[in-house]
Amino acid sequence: MEILLLKKEHWAQVAEIFKEGILTGNATFRTEVPDWNSWNSYCHDFGRFIMMGEKNVIGWCSLAPVSKRFEYRGVAEVSIYIRLNELGKGVGSLLMERLIESSEENGIWTLHSSLFPENTGSVRLHEKFGFRKVGYRERIAQLNGVWRDTVIYERRSK
Repeated sequence: MEILLLKKEHWAQVAEIFKEGILTGNATFRTEVPDWNSWNSYCHDFGRFIMMGEKNVIGWCSLAPVSKRFEYRGVAEVSIYIRLNELGKGVGSLLMERLIESSEENGIWTLHSSLFPENTGSVRLHEKFGFRKVGYRERIAQLNGVWRDTVIYERRSK
């Protein structure tokens, strides 16, 4: 396995993994995978990586600004998606390590994640890397007509 910068040529495989996450119903409020241009314009250039298996992308991660306001320039939202058949093999941990390293190299002082509490694997991953639960949002939005809660996790840079 090897971690590489996520580039446009990886998007087809990244989008497949993104779609798998959407279909679980516990990864995101999104119901469709964005196109490359939309996704690319949303995420930081420095905080996007893929994990390559033998021949294919098996996971990806990214950082996105939480606000366009100058005061929040050092706060970024974390996204990590792993192929479902690769879960439990340490891919998420390796990607999270690289994402944290990149965030600190690039002046990010707070990493932020909004998670469905039912996504216990993601909750455990964040807690493993020093994220702390800072909030709970009850019935914050609907996914497929069902009101969902989220938990907010943050990690401060050292």
